[in-house]
Amino acid sequence: MNTQSKNPARMWRRSIVALTALSLVAAACGDDDDSSSDTDTTEAEAETETTDAPETETTEADTETTEAEAETETTEAPTETTEAEMAGEMVDLDANGDGEVRIGIAAAGPRDDGAYYQAVVDAAETFSAENGWGEVIVVDNIQAADAATELANLAQQPVDILIVGASEIAEPMPDLAEEYSDIFWYCNCGAGFPESEFYLQSQDNGAGIAYTAGVATGIALRDSGGDSVAFLGCCDLGFEIQHYLAYQLGLSAVDESLTFTYVPTGDFPFDFDNIQNASAAYENAVAEGADAIYPYLGGAHEPIVQLANEGGQIVLSAGASDVCTREGDLSWDIAVRFDGGDYVREIFPQILDGSAQEGDIIVYSPGEEPDVAGAVICDATPEQQAEMDEAYALVASGELDAAFGEIAAEAFGG
Repeated sequence: MNTQSKNPARMWRRSIVALTALSLVAAACGDDDDSSSDTDTTEAEAETETTDAPETETTEADTETTEAEAETETTEAPTETTEAEMAGEMVDLDANGDGEVRIGIAAAGPRDDGAYYQAVVDAAETFSAENGWGEVIVVDNIQAADAATELANLAQQPVDILIVGASEIAEPMPDLAEEYSDIFWYCNCGAGFPESEFYLQSQDNGAGIAYTAGVATGIALRDSGGDSVAFLGCCDLGFEIQHYLAYQLGLSAVDESLTFTYVPTGDFPFDFDNIQNASAAYENAVAEGADAIYPYLGGAHEPIVQLANEGGQIVLSAGASDVCTREGDLSWDIAVRFDGGDYVREIFPQILDGSAQEGDIIVYSPGEEPDVAGAVICDATPEQQAEMDEAYALVASGELDAAFGEIAAEAFGG
């Protein structure tokens, strides 16, 4: 796991909480499903420096009770701890001092899309409930043009932590995070966003994830006798181009004869929710012989999965990591994991213990711990899994970095 800390001596705006809060925080730090063995992570931007979580250090045994502890009339073991230890165990996130911690979420799409947007909401609500925090405030379906107003409105609510669910609505975040600096800001920023001491961001190795998705699709097509895939997206946005070019690279690594078609289905910009257009694109793709469908969509994702289930095509998730085991009427053949919910489950315990701070950039990538990024073939055979393991190892080795760099230059014009 790699964490790039841009503000190692971050301004601690928050006071040390009373000892009575310790049990709450300690429980939260050990209760997350997916998080853990490591405190940091990674993404395509493998240029990020790696740092270790702050080590704790204990001073001599002195008996000293802090003012906060005195107020709770609770005694302490006869050992004084250093600031690092206290920061690691007792970060006070109650920014507005109302006696409870509350998360606010700004989502670019529907909070119940069953895919990318919902993953963040579900994980934050679960984490909040497990820690006895206040009810999460969610504002969804935010358009990029309205992001400044909606984020400012949310910051004026009684929230202590504000999650910006996607980089597509993050443009006003730097100014707002500085203006409302008492709030802890976290951005699920995907392909990345300019660094700032006023917000924590997670990124992921989009090209590496897409490459493994292409390999997984190639394996599934080869083993089922198929030869073509249709990629349904929005409108040729830069991060889409990066994704489908790297996806094609992975597809060709399995079999160069496999064919790929990209079909835009939404209005520019950021329309991943156009069910009518996506359904028409699906029908056209199947009529032209598509054997696999990659609905790289938000609100339109599940309707296309349903059509693919009915039509018998191989179908992939677009971010959600749990689809191989998810209960319900829909089924997926491949989980393409860039799940903002997984990132929340990894990062929020680190926010609580102080090892993840505003100013940090945490990056997730296939083949690196924690294992939360990259494609998974559902019910893979041992042979298929071995091929996927090789693809992950190749991404982690850095051998594809030059190719990924060329793809990024083409996608983003850099």
